[in-house]
Amino acid sequence: MRDLTELKGRFPGVEAEQGRDIPVLKVPAERLTEVMMYLQKEYGFNFLADLTGVDEPGKERLVLVYHLMAVPQGEMVRVKVELQRANPCAPSLVGIWPAAEVQEREAYDLLGITFEGHPDLRRILCPDDFEGHPLRKDFRLTGEEGSAP
Repeated sequence: MRDLTELKGRFPGVEAEQGRDIPVLKVPAERLTEVMMYLQKEYGFNFLADLTGVDEPGKERLVLVYHLMAVPQGEMVRVKVELQRANPCAPSLVGIWPAAEVQEREAYDLLGITFEGHPDLRRILCPDDFEGHPLRKDFRLTGEEGSAP
């Protein structure tokens, strides 16, 4: 695997480190599309293996986490994007990896993260009239003690 630290100089605001298992890039949301296109073209990351989100307790942010793979080499990288909790929004990556279409809808449905430019951003797991986002730490089930009415 090539060293990804060169991305720090190429894209201001990007941080690179070696994670416990694979390299990790921290990317500002406004640079996400260009960094991901670069990773695909220059590093051969041709497969979006996973897109998920994390609601970190006690913090005013959500974190998008992407796992990219270069097939057939088997190389992987993790890309993290911190988003403001009040208005979590990131650019859609459907134009780069079509598999992002379903995965972005899932993050939207369960965490309330919107994806600018997504072709069909709507709930995918919860009913259309469902209120809230069940994977957020502040989500309360109806009837639960201390829950909102």
